[in-house]
Amino acid sequence: MLRFLTAGESHGTGLTVIVEGLPAGLPVSAELIDNELRRRQLGYGRGKRMEIEHDAALIQSGVRNGLTLGSPVSIFIQNLDHGKWTEIMKVSEGISGVPVTLPRPGHADLAATLKYGFTDIRNSLERASARETAARVAAGAVFKQLLSQFGITVSSHTVKIVDTIIREVKLSFNQAEDSLLRCLDPDAELEMISAIDNAAKSGDSLGGVSEISAAGMIPGLGSHVHFDRRLDSRIAAALMSIPSVKGVEIGPAFENAGKCGSEVHDEIFHDRQKGFFRRQNRAGGVEGGISNGEPIVVRLAVKPIPTLQKPLATVDIKTLEPGKAFRDRADTCVVPAVGVIGEAMLAYVLADAFLEKFGCDCLEDIKKAYDSYLKRIASD
Repeated sequence: MLRFLTAGESHGTGLTVIVEGLPAGLPVSAELIDNELRRRQLGYGRGKRMEIEHDAALIQSGVRNGLTLGSPVSIFIQNLDHGKWTEIMKVSEGISGVPVTLPRPGHADLAATLKYGFTDIRNSLERASARETAARVAAGAVFKQLLSQFGITVSSHTVKIVDTIIREVKLSFNQAEDSLLRCLDPDAELEMISAIDNAAKSGDSLGGVSEISAAGMIPGLGSHVHFDRRLDSRIAAALMSIPSVKGVEIGPAFENAGKCGSEVHDEIFHDRQKGFFRRQNRAGGVEGGISNGEPIVVRLAVKPIPTLQKPLATVDIKTLEPGKAFRDRADTCVVPAVGVIGEAMLAYVLADAFLEKFGCDCLEDIKKAYDSYLKRIASD
């Protein structure tokens, strides 16, 4: 089983991720991990924190001479901002900073404080912060390197910010990487940028929709036999775990809900060269909980972030008096960044399902099992 755990607080010394279950012999590049970390930090509408941090991966175990050993891989990412927070975030006993007592609507602040019995909201907000997702992206970069061994690539682009939705795909995914919002429609992007500027001036924040896709897929990942082995349920759970994601759609699911079955289901064809194939992909690449060989396409509904420069009404957890929510540095819009995080989480689910099917000990053995499977389904 492939799994990973992250540790660390937003303003602590740094973030750690431990990945367990990678096969031995997988080439791992720290440079590729750093590139993914850089992509997460980009995007018009990001806050001042992105100017402070220069995320870089320090691989501490599980890799030797550029290849995985089959043992857990651990990666550390330093928080450069920690220097200003050493007293507030100290591990030793003693009073450290003024307690935060004004929870933000839409954040984990109040719910987590009540759950764990805290009197200082900082005890929960530090871990609930989206800063934790840098560790996920580092892990996702390793999962992408595994998938790339088998021709599977994962990418994302911005579909919508507030009321502006892309009308025409004018750029390739590679070109979108040079876009301020990683948007494939430059005209729509200009409208999105204007909306972000207006929101920033008014002290507000904006949400939107990001689309994640995996190309080069094969049929057979996941299973219909148990609810927790269905590929679509695993994808939905992983992507819903991203802070600010409040909805996951595989294929045009909500649009499909308003159509007849004859308009929705992807008719099946066969060609000696292609094998089985579809001329459309309204299923989003998954049927019956199993990948069907078409690209997997997932859209994420991203809510506006809850830290506002013009804070909303709240109640002080200590005095129970009304007040304005805690305010800190914040982004105006994180939709492009959520896309990169979504890539990491989708890569995790696909890598896990891939190793579940083809083995997990040695990359060379996995490749043999993979080749054998492709020959078998080609002859069926």
